[in-house]
Amino acid sequence: RGPTRRAHAPGSFPTALASYIPAREAQGPSYETSEADTMRLLTHNMLASNVKGTTSGFPLRIEVLQKEERDAEFHVEFLVNTLGKIEWDAFVGAARSIGADDGLPKTKPEVDVSNDEAFLRAFHHALLEVHVQEGYLVCPDSGRRFPITKGIPNMLLNEDEV
Repeated sequence: RGPTRRAHAPGSFPTALASYIPAREAQGPSYETSEADTMRLLTHNMLASNVKGTTSGFPLRIEVLQKEERDAEFHVEFLVNTLGKIEWDAFVGAARSIGADDGLPKTKPEVDVSNDEAFLRAFHHALLEVHVQEGYLVCPDSGRRFPITKGIPNMLLNEDEV
């Protein structure tokens, strides 16, 4: 089982995301981590805790033990489309907690940002270039800490948490 995913309406974020990120070739199951597969704020914005008794489990707080910054290809269309799909307050809060909020406004831009390169570069950096390698995602309701190891968040629950 993989990480818990937030529910999205048909045609929204996960579907839109698939059209911008090339699909892997059919290789069968792989459990090795590539540099592209590590935890970024793009991933964080889709995760929630499903521990028994939680009311929302979102947004998860990030505790960073180790992070890396890596260049990622800049795609204006992807960024503009993603902006409309993410939970902005959770994104900015997470960016602030990992020290990646430089240039991000507190409120989501309500205007067309496709020509605002300064904003798009700041958004791109926080969303795609900062990788959490080691740390924890913490449920806001229960305080349950989910480990991030080698860039992979482990959202599996114990039997008594289901």
